[in-house]
Amino acid sequence: MAWYPRATKMELQPESDSQAAIRPTQLILHSIVANWTARRTFEFWRDSTNLESHFGIGYGARDIAQYIGTETRADANAGANRRADGTGAISVETASNSTATDPWNASQVEELIELGVWAHRTHGIPLRICRSHSDPGFGYHSMFSQWSTSGTACPGKARIAQFKSVVFPGIVARATNKPSPKPIEEDPMAGITKQDIFNAVWKTDAIAGPTDAIDHKTNPTWQAQSVLRDVQVRVRALSASQAAQTAAIKTLAGLVGKSVDTAAVVAAVQKAISDAVIKVDVDINSKES
Repeated sequence: MAWYPRATKMELQPESDSQAAIRPTQLILHSIVANWTARRTFEFWRDSTNLESHFGIGYGARDIAQYIGTETRADANAGANRRADGTGAISVETASNSTATDPWNASQVEELIELGVWAHRTHGIPLRICRSHSDPGFGYHSMFSQWSTSGTACPGKARIAQFKSVVFPGIVARATNKPSPKPIEEDPMAGITKQDIFNAVWKTDAIAGPTDAIDHKTNPTWQAQSVLRDVQVRVRALSASQAAQTAAIKTLAGLVGKSVDTAAVVAAVQKAISDAVIKVDVDINSKES
């Protein structure tokens, strides 16, 4: 049995002694869909199931454990556990969030690269991605249906992308003493549409609403588009009020010294105000259209 010196040994019994020997030709990566340390994964294999992996990696630095020697079968890869010719796969479970959607963190990437280099140097696993379910090399759980009894998306899209662009190239680079390739940086705006941006800016309900709004108590925060509409209403009202005041003043000033009765003054002022307000509304609407 081969034991990886960088990992903490947490041997599963009786599996470690009772399960068949293999000649490891593949290394397959998994996500366990749980935020577990390497020890918690060991406890799960030991206490809750008859399945197991060779290795478990948590989120923390150097949090890696080995449960079964790599020349003994582990039961995490279905048809790749042990084939009729005695070859089989080394399995590596890694901590993830509860939906297996998060990428491996920096510590996990480092452990996977180091482990891959060791597997290559110790067992001769070739520095290539598996070309078929039985082809020697490196892979991830969902790569071939023969590696899963009922289908799986493991280890998740983010980690599959990392495997291709960071982890596997890192294994090759380190195993051959070449500089590690720079990770492929994804465009953070990829897939975002103009509508997405509009919704984020104008439809996010997070701005304190005006305290004089009639529904302020039940609707204390507004969307930006609601604030803009409220400002537009207030500006229109102010423009109309200013126009009305100006018209009234001008009309009254024009009647000073003239012999007109009160009713005529009131009528003249009302007409001036009405004309001014109408003009303001027409001017605003025509400019907006």
